[in-house]
Amino acid sequence: MSISLVAGLGNPGRDYANTRHNLGWIVIEALARKQGVTWQAKPSFEAEIARWDYAPGRTRWLVKPLTFMNESGRSVAAVARYYKLRAAEIAIVYDDINIEVGLVKVSESGSAGGHNGVASLLEHLGPEFVRFRLGIGPKQPDLMDIRDFVLGKFTTDQSILIQQKLNHTIDGLELLLNRGASFAMNQLNRRNPSP
Repeated sequence: MSISLVAGLGNPGRDYANTRHNLGWIVIEALARKQGVTWQAKPSFEAEIARWDYAPGRTRWLVKPLTFMNESGRSVAAVARYYKLRAAEIAIVYDDINIEVGLVKVSESGSAGGHNGVASLLEHLGPEFVRFRLGIGPKQPDLMDIRDFVLGKFTTDQSILIQQKLNHTIDGLELLLNRGASFAMNQLNRRNPSP
């Protein structure tokens, strides 16, 4: 089943810009720029949405929920209901503390793993959505509270690495959208992916 909705997770507001938890927004905004699509505020969905006509008669919706992270599922589910999309047609782009900075992994199932945005999506959509997971780990220092870590900003070196890898990350996301989750997993979930 092809992906018709891609949502990047983040928190709204200047205080959260460029934090680790907003990496999903950073990536989906980069995808929107590459495709030349424009964001529009949709208060009824509590989101910004961009329409991407990627082939004749074929449309994808890019979504940035404007709820806070722990209510992301409410926003994405509202968009999905409106466009009559099943969860399996949805890909979620989000930060994952269990993956090293600069790497991505694709999965079709899994628990929230302590991620409040994913927990909200599981609650509102069920488990069928595709996950495009962006590395922000490992957590350092070890004793740091997870909430403080994910709401903290990347180090200078990490920011440079993420920018260097951004085009590669977008290529990986497009690979998922164009070739499907199984193919993308095979290509991207290795240590040194090569889309």
